[in-house]
Amino acid sequence: MIADVVAAVLLVVSTAYAALAGADFGGGAWDLLAGSATGGAAVRRRIDQSITPVWESNHVWLIIAVVVLWTGFPAAFAAIFTTLFVPLSVAALGIVLRGSGFAFRGEVQTVRWQAVYGGVFAAASLLTPFFLGTAVGSVVTGRVRGTAGDPVSSWVNPTSLLTGALFVVTGAYLAAVYLAVDSDRAGQPELRRYFTRRALAAALATGALAAVTMAVLRVTAAPVFTELTTGRGLPLVIVSVLSGLAVLVMLVAGRTRLVRPVAVLAVAAVIWGWAVAQYPLLLPPRLTIAAAAAPAATEATELVVVAIIAVLVVPSFAVLYRLTLSGRLGETAMAAASPGMAAASPGPGAGAGADPAGAGTGDRAPGRLAAATVLALVTAEGVRRWRRARSGRGSH
Repeated sequence: MIADVVAAVLLVVSTAYAALAGADFGGGAWDLLAGSATGGAAVRRRIDQSITPVWESNHVWLIIAVVVLWTGFPAAFAAIFTTLFVPLSVAALGIVLRGSGFAFRGEVQTVRWQAVYGGVFAAASLLTPFFLGTAVGSVVTGRVRGTAGDPVSSWVNPTSLLTGALFVVTGAYLAAVYLAVDSDRAGQPELRRYFTRRALAAALATGALAAVTMAVLRVTAAPVFTELTTGRGLPLVIVSVLSGLAVLVMLVAGRTRLVRPVAVLAVAAVIWGWAVAQYPLLLPPRLTIAAAAAPAATEATELVVVAIIAVLVVPSFAVLYRLTLSGRLGETAMAAASPGMAAASPGPGAGAGADPAGAGTGDRAPGRLAAATVLALVTAEGVRRWRRARSGRGSH
């Protein structure tokens, strides 16, 4: 059925955002934990070198996902952005604050303001994945019910809060893995060992949180739990666990060539496992993919548009990542940065290498503003519909 194809596109695009932008958010977490200006200078420089060329472009996947959901499954879109307008609004705010902090900390000249903007960047890097995770937890547990859903308890519950925390530590795990690979590629063995240790710690934290979340799911989302542990989602869970272990073994052994794609597979398998376990439901407990789908003509048109986007965007991303992984973007940008600013950067998120965050700020602004604008507009529409529905019920 064509609705299933559109749902598969939504899943693939969401996976791309999680695997790519999730690592960018994780980089902000390690920036926050890097320590003092002197002790964390090399770590922050490595983070800036790695994420500066690509972090803004990764929001393209979020924009595509929102548009596909909006156009392909309008009933689900309306329900999600009505019930969950609070966490989604906070997530959108986090995207804006993170981008602003990352850009401005490379522009200001004083130590004090570099620390302020660096702290905003790092803190917002935790804010957005956490609240996106709470929204996913709400979907899994069947709390998304449009105007009938509670705007607070829908996401303030054990499953949602645990899922939010799981999103944060998973991003930190991906970031540590990617940064270890980049450090190895750049001939920085000390930093490779530094990020390898943090990848191991993040992997343990992710595993522990995942186990606790699964235990809670047994009560709050029993059908999904059953499919993940004994049903059709189990093979993908096993793939995720084995891939995660393979990543850690390769990092410890210093063999980093395949680490990045295997780490992506570990995260993707979890996302796909959840989708398979929940299928054919789009919004538990009742709304199926077929019931939520737009008319067939609309979905066919959407698939044509997605195909055009793939032809234009995927090769561009391939070139971007090839240049980045070969060191011809990040390293060049850092070499062109002012050494005085790099040396002066202090405090959380404001370490050495802050200049590249300001380099090309104007070029990155449209992507950041586009992502934030889309989320803000759809959230505002959800709030408007929710208030109208509540006032309508009150009049009766």
